[in-house]
Amino acid sequence: MKSKILVTCGIAATALSLQADPEVPYPTGYRDWQHVKSMVIEQGHPLYTAFGGIHHLYANNEALKGYRDGRFPNGAVIIFDLLEAVHEGNTIGEGSRKVLGVMHKDEDKFSATGGWGFEGFAGGDPSRRVVAGNAATACFACHQPQKDRDYVFSALRD
Repeated sequence: MKSKILVTCGIAATALSLQADPEVPYPTGYRDWQHVKSMVIEQGHPLYTAFGGIHHLYANNEALKGYRDGRFPNGAVIIFDLLEAVHEGNTIGEGSRKVLGVMHKDEDKFSATGGWGFEGFAGGDPSRRVVAGNAATACFACHQPQKDRDYVFSALRD
């Protein structure tokens, strides 16, 4: 009887693990995380079409460890918050949110993309995923040259 229960539990656990959610979760509360940097990408820059505007990067505590150590642990999350850049009265201000980009480290779940899961949420809306199953071509292809930095472009400022 014990062996039947163990086999049944093993089958159930295997089935549940196969159904594990491969999606990158929406990062609730990210604005309370550590701000890493801000940048404006203006027209004329090669990445303007995809990433033109103001972007802010945020990191959770696990990602901060990775920035300091050079290797990001599982659970590290980096946020790329991209907003329209509004030029008005000799200033550049934030307009509407274009996309909320997320890098989520889980070496088991995302082994095909360097241990990172990638997702973008159009307008910051959790229901409007723009990367879905295309992380390898939509994101990781550009991050691959950063392999020595654990596929991360940004760095902490002092």
